[in-house]
Amino acid sequence: QVQLVESGGGLVQAGGSLRLSCVASGRTSSSYTMGWFRQAPGKEREFVAAIWRDVGGAYYADYADSVKGRFAISRDNAKNTVYLQMNSLKPEDTAVYYCGGGALQATRGPYPYWGQGTQVTVSS
Repeated sequence: QVQLVESGGGLVQAGGSLRLSCVASGRTSSSYTMGWFRQAPGKEREFVAAIWRDVGGAYYADYADSVKGRFAISRDNAKNTVYLQMNSLKPEDTAVYYCGGGALQATRGPYPYWGQGTQVTVSS
C-alpha cells in the first residue's frame, strides 16, 4: 500500500506561483508513475501532469495542454516527493489538486493510489 500526502496549496493572485508537494510513504518505488490531477467545483477530475520512467531509467513528463509552459512536474526520489511548480496562475486553475501514483503505463491513469487533495485558489 502507498500513502500520498499533498501540501502547498493556498490562495494566490493571478499571475502568481505556487509549488505543490506530494510525499509518498509505504511501498513506494522510483519506477512508479506519479501524476497530478485537479477538480474544480461542478467539474470532473482532470489530468494536469505526470512524470514517468522508461525501462532505461530516464524520466519524462506529460502535461495537459492547458498548463503546458506554465507548470512543471519534478520528483526527488531520495525524499519520495513529487512537485508541481505552477507559474503564471490563472483563475481557471482554481481547483482541488490531487496527487496520484502507481505502477502504470499510461500517464493519464487510472492510478491506484491517491492523496486527499490540496486546495488552490487563484484570485483575479
